[in-house]
Amino acid sequence: MQTEFMNCGTIPLLREPRQPSAPLMHFLGTPGDHNLPEDEERDGKATSDLAPAGATASETLPRILIVGGGAGGLELAARLGNTAGRRREAEIVLVDVVATHLWKPLLHEVAAGTLAPRDNELDFLQQARQHHFRFHLGRLQDVDRRAKQIWLAPLVDDDGLEIAPRRPLSYDTLVIAIGGTDNDFGTPGVREHAISLNSPAEAEHFHRRLLSLCTRAELTTGAPVNIVIVGGGATGVELAAELTEAVEEIASYGSQLQQMKRPVRICVVEAGKRLLGGLPQELAERVHDDLVGRGVDLRVNHSVAKVERGRVILRNGDVIGADVTVWAAGVQGPEVLNGLGGLETNRQRQLVVRPTLQTTRDADIFAIGDCASFTPEGGKPVPPKAQVAQQEAKLLARSLRRRLAGKPPIEFSYKERGALIPLGQDEAVGSLNTPGSGKRLRVGGNLARFSYWALYHRHLAVLLGGLRTVLITVGQWLTHRSQPRVKLH
Repeated sequence: MQTEFMNCGTIPLLREPRQPSAPLMHFLGTPGDHNLPEDEERDGKATSDLAPAGATASETLPRILIVGGGAGGLELAARLGNTAGRRREAEIVLVDVVATHLWKPLLHEVAAGTLAPRDNELDFLQQARQHHFRFHLGRLQDVDRRAKQIWLAPLVDDDGLEIAPRRPLSYDTLVIAIGGTDNDFGTPGVREHAISLNSPAEAEHFHRRLLSLCTRAELTTGAPVNIVIVGGGATGVELAAELTEAVEEIASYGSQLQQMKRPVRICVVEAGKRLLGGLPQELAERVHDDLVGRGVDLRVNHSVAKVERGRVILRNGDVIGADVTVWAAGVQGPEVLNGLGGLETNRQRQLVVRPTLQTTRDADIFAIGDCASFTPEGGKPVPPKAQVAQQEAKLLARSLRRRLAGKPPIEFSYKERGALIPLGQDEAVGSLNTPGSGKRLRVGGNLARFSYWALYHRHLAVLLGGLRTVLITVGQWLTHRSQPRVKLH
């Protein structure tokens, strides 16, 4: 199970095996490159795309460095780029280990094959040009707080060719937004035998495994495929529901699979007393009944003792056959946060932040999203949700501009908007908080599904603008009308 970032894929701009082309050097933001076009000159002096580590603020604009291009990091870069970046108040730099962004709540659809990732990915370079920030390809390895720089791991392509060495990148303000990963709670065998859904690569890997197992069942074994999902939170529940529809479509293409009553058996194991512990019990029970009606085997109030090849062993001694195991239990920070720059972390390896979202041991370093832990005074830690990261990004965009002007940063106050759980392509349930009243409106059916759809398209509108979002949405709808409901390769 990967615990941080996935390895960078092949970079199509790489032409020569030993000397990267000029466009690639710009793509990497290589320190020390001063061959920039005239429109990138500042104050009559050409500066590097990313100034050499150790460059002072007097030599260039103040640099706000954002590490991680997820829902929070990319929206923050876009908002700051449209204001401070466009007005030359600061240099905004976004760092990510891959070249494209995909909204993480869509990964269960990618895994099931009901969504093609390439139809919904956003190119970081295009976003950078559109929103007046710079993009740097790299994976965070360390932070040197005294020198005010981060270190990025060597950049290597699929063939093992080193594109860029381990290198430093300076900052005036650093924002860490590298997301989270699943918490295996030290369970034996998870890393070796389970798949996680923390990245598009992992989701596509699961889908390829699913198709391979279904093909084997069709051509060889004639036996059902067994899938075990550990974790009854949003990810586990959404994946289980999406799979029930996807496997029905997949089975329709095979004569042997069609003859099976249940070609794919899905089991969800949850250690808590019920599914979806963060939702009202009434909604959780509704989801429970829906999954049971779809034929999903639910093992609630059961914890996993060990994951082995081909099976999952529960603490009560039960053994569940598993052709593939998906681990979707708990959230913790990536391994790189262990001892990163001496910053304070909690037991879940998340960076502890103040109400201003500044880390407790360095006022120049902020953290948002799943990699950060914020606990309001007298309250509970804010949950690891996309809406939390988006709210933090929106506030931090204002707060950092105030900081540039010498004003104190703003304190973050999380506003719970509710929760929506999609149950396949045409169904969803959830609750929405009504503004002002403090009451929760329980929603289901078409209203819930539309609300879930609207959340994602609000995210797109921030990054693409309203008109482009509408055009892309219509284009995708027309394209999907001519394609299979499930990706078959």
